[in-house]
Amino acid sequence: MDSFVVVDLETTGLNAKKDKIIEIGAIRVEEGKQTGTFETFVNPGRALSERVQDITHITDQDLERAPYIEEVIPKYLEFAGNYPLLGHSIIFDFSFLKRAAVNCGFSYERSGVDTLAIARVCMPDVKKNLPSLCGYFGITYEPHRAFEDARATLELYRILEEQFCREEKEKLFWPKELKHQVKKDGPATKSQKKYLLKLLNYHSITAEYNIDRLTKSEASRYADSIISQYGRCPKGK
Repeated sequence: MDSFVVVDLETTGLNAKKDKIIEIGAIRVEEGKQTGTFETFVNPGRALSERVQDITHITDQDLERAPYIEEVIPKYLEFAGNYPLLGHSIIFDFSFLKRAAVNCGFSYERSGVDTLAIARVCMPDVKKNLPSLCGYFGITYEPHRAFEDARATLELYRILEEQFCREEKEKLFWPKELKHQVKKDGPATKSQKKYLLKLLNYHSITAEYNIDRLTKSEASRYADSIISQYGRCPKGK
C-alpha cells in the first residue's frame, strides 16, 4: 500500500450514532510520498463534557467559531479522494466519517488498514493503544489530538511494515473493506423542535444542544431523556 490517507478523529464520545466529530486530522500519501495534510476543528452543536475537554484539551471556545460538519465533509472527501484509509482502530474513525458523509448526502465506502489489528498479531506482549506502541518504538507526539495521532499512526505503520511485513503476515498490510451500516437521518421536524422547547421551558432546563441542528433521532432521544428525568409537560402547558 503506497497510496492512502491516514486519518484520526476526536469526538464527543465513542458512539457514532449519538456522538459528534470535533476534530479531523489527515495525511495523504501518494506513491510513498506525503502530498498533503488536512486539519480542522468541527463545531458539534453541543457543549463538550469535562472528560472530553480533559482528554483532548479542546474547549468549547475552540469550537464555537469552527465550521459545522456539512461544511467540513465535502472538503475532507475532496482531500482524501478514493484512497484506502489508514488508522489505529480505523473502523472507529470510519464509522463517524461515514455517518457524517451519509447525513450530508454523500456515499462513503472505503477499504482500510488498521495498525491496531497489525499490532495485535505481530506484538502480542505489548499494550496495543497508540500511546503505548509509540512509547515502545520511541515515537514522540501529543496524544488525543487528531493530526498528531494521524502523524504518529503513519510513523507507527512504517515501522510495523519494515519489521513485520513478511510473506506470512503480508496480508495484514493489505487494505480490506471497511463495513459499517448507516441510514441517513434527516433533520428534526418542526413539531419535534417545538415539543423539545416546550419541555425545556416547562422544566426550566438549559438546552445541552443546538436544537436547530438536531436530527430526528437525536431530537427523539433528547426528549426521551428529559421525560425520563423530569417528566412530561402537563396538558395545556
